[in-house]
Parts: sequence; structure tokens; C-alpha cells
Amino acid sequence: MPKVPLFSIVEDNLSFRESLRLLMASLDYNVETFSSAASFLTSPRLIETRCLIADVQMPSMSGIELYRHLIEVGHAIPTILMTAYPRR
Repeated sequence: MPKVPLFSIVEDNLSFRESLRLLMASLDYNVETFSSAASFLTSPRLIETRCLIADVQMPSMSGIELYRHLIEVGHAIPTILMTAYPRR
């Protein structure tokens, strides 16, 4: 049986992070959540992640900065960036 790919969610808002985790899990996705880019980067789950869903606006390291960092260090993970803020 093939292993189910891991989706990692990096979102600083606890309520939204948990809601997204529950939605993804209800669709039978394998999901891990992280409250910050730093916690994701230090997790052993990073190398297992097949798709990253990250908030654009987070303290310390934004989702865009996280995406760029991953590319620089050789982890070009397919990434979905999301935000609650309108484009200006």
C-alpha cells in the first residue's frame, strides 16, 4: 500500500490552523501542523512533507520567506501561500 503524502500547514493563528487541519483530515489527507516557520524548519517532518500550506503574514519569518529559504537549502516543496489580507 503506498504511503499517504504528508501535507504540512504553517499558520500562526491557532483557530485557523486547527480548522484547516480538520478540513484536510476529513478529506483523508495526512496532515501535520506548525505554529511558526521555525518549528516547521526544525521538525523531522520537513523531509517527509510533499505539500506545504503556509500563511503569508507570520511573525519572525513570513510564508514567502519560508518558501524562499526552502528553495535555497534544496527543499523545493510544492507550496500554497495563503493570507487573510487583501492585496494592495
